Amino acid sequence: MDYFAYANGTLNAEDVPLTAIADAVGTPVYVYSRATLERHAQVFRQALSALPNVHIAFAVKSNPNLAVLRVLAKQGYGADVVSEGEMNRALAAGIKPQDIVFSGVGKTRTEMIAAVRAGIGQFNLESEEEGIELAEIAQALRKPAPCALRVNPDVDARTHAKISTGKAENKFGVAYDSAAAIYARLSALPGLDVRGLAVHIGSQITDLEPSREAFVKMGALMELLRGQGHIVTHMDLGGGLGVPYKAGDALPTPEDYGRMVADVAKDWDVTLMFEPGRVISGNSGVLVTEVVRVKRGSGHPWVIVDAAMNDLARPAMYDAWHDFAAVRPTGETFVANIAGPICESSDTFAREREIDVVQRGDLAVFRTAGAYGATMANTYNSRALVPEVMADGDKWALVASRIDPATILEIEQVPDWLG
Repeated sequence: MDYFAYANGTLNAEDVPLTAIADAVGTPVYVYSRATLERHAQVFRQALSALPNVHIAFAVKSNPNLAVLRVLAKQGYGADVVSEGEMNRALAAGIKPQDIVFSGVGKTRTEMIAAVRAGIGQFNLESEEEGIELAEIAQALRKPAPCALRVNPDVDARTHAKISTGKAENKFGVAYDSAAAIYARLSALPGLDVRGLAVHIGSQITDLEPSREAFVKMGALMELLRGQGHIVTHMDLGGGLGVPYKAGDALPTPEDYGRMVADVAKDWDVTLMFEPGRVISGNSGVLVTEVVRVKRGSGHPWVIVDAAMNDLARPAMYDAWHDFAAVRPTGETFVANIAGPICESSDTFAREREIDVVQRGDLAVFRTAGAYGATMANTYNSRALVPEVMADGDKWALVASRIDPATILEIEQVPDWLG
């Protein structure tokens, strides 16, 4: 459920007409709903209520906007971060250092130093080499670093290849068969507080069986480590739960996920950690766009909109689906292609899709754009960086300004030797 609905023939964000936001800010523009974010955060937490000890860290990469993070901080969420920049955003939003988990396969020495100094709650180590370097840093700073070892369980998440992270050929984590020996060696290093295991098999997961398989394997590894005398108090089960991008899609719910986890992990006696991202933020946002023109095609007409692949990259990167809807629909539909103005054929949002009839100047939205939308935006073709807005009841505010090409131009310099 989200809080984007039609009232008096116009699509609203909560109680704010999207036409009012577009008139004031221009298009394209991302619009988030605070009520949707809060509801999804509460639903996910409730789905895990049968579990005794739970820590939830929002995957900042899915939507790092400061206002979004502040909403989730007020809901008691921690943060899963993969860079120093994301860590600093989480801290600025009011998330406590001890509630931050630092993941990612490429943590630099500078980033690890900053995270140790900040006192973050856990590092998810992606390799033995990383653990050795972190131990040296922690010793030098005289601040033990709490950490978990990320294990690659060699489980196919059955999602898009580019967002699958738990197969043997993926870059993440250590090999399952080597994990116990690596855990033992890292546990012996001064400076590290090795307290558990971490796993994450992919994003936009639409079938819970791969997750169950991975969690069962992790439980067996946990028991092996305990049998060898090692301490395992935390198990990070990652995130990845998918959301319905297409109207009518049936996916596992957070409740389904919670029951599965409870069934697998009921006797583990650990703090269970989770890193939801898309399932919290996905349906909380839409991308509002204006129709530039409708042009004839060799088959179906092309609806050219002012949003482009630099604003919403998922269709170009993953052939992803986003429902498209008119802000003021007439009730009529037609079959058309939808594309943006960027000079690449990959700047196409949909082909031969039945959509609301639109014409030049009409407003429309790409739905379920709150995750991996603005965070992946760029300025390709020297376009502006898309702004972001948050609605809250009958009020709204700009939460990230549009950065115009002229502003970007100002930070570039031509060296004197070019004349």
